[in-house]
Amino acid sequence: MLLGSYGEQNQTLEAFSQRVESVFKFQNSMTNAVMLLETEPSAMVLDAEQKMQTTCEPLNEYASREMDGLSADFALQKRVEQTAVSCETAAQRLQSLLPH
Repeated sequence: MLLGSYGEQNQTLEAFSQRVESVFKFQNSMTNAVMLLETEPSAMVLDAEQKMQTTCEPLNEYASREMDGLSADFALQKRVEQTAVSCETAAQRLQSLLPH
């Protein structure tokens, strides 16, 4: 990533990395929540989950590469930086549709 500020909120690299990790964990917890529903998910829930998966794809690809010990190229790093907030928003939308 470029030196200086990161993400839509112009954070330090450390703060941005922590935020991205938090978003990754949150969107994973939403995926798990959908899988653990006791009833068939509604069409709205399934649509929101699909949108979240699509929006969070760069973050999931980045995390997968990290777990496999592979590096992420600059283009992928930039996509993660550009989509972290929208990934979090998509996960929050899904959360709002799930039973409490």
